[in-house]
Amino acid sequence: MDLLVNLLIWAGIFAVFWFLFIRPQKKKQQEHQEMLSDLEVGDQVITIGGIKGSITAIGDEEDLKLKIAPDIEIEVTKRAIGRLDNEPQDSIEN
Repeated sequence: MDLLVNLLIWAGIFAVFWFLFIRPQKKKQQEHQEMLSDLEVGDQVITIGGIKGSITAIGDEEDLKLKIAPDIEIEVTKRAIGRLDNEPQDSIEN
């Protein structure tokens, strides 16, 4: 009987961890992966390092170019994109 109680306690602990930590993290990771696959030229993005820019070209599956200032472009990997930036950036458009 003690074995069954201990097993149920451990199953309950695992269930709590699953619903509080593992499941939300997997959902967030899936949403981020979908965002990366939906990137298009012209999208305003922010890298995980905090650089804001506009996508000017998408190379192969891993690379893209960001315009971060007039006449300045950098090449980054898609994995470096942290999120989309919904605020318009007039200074980059010039």
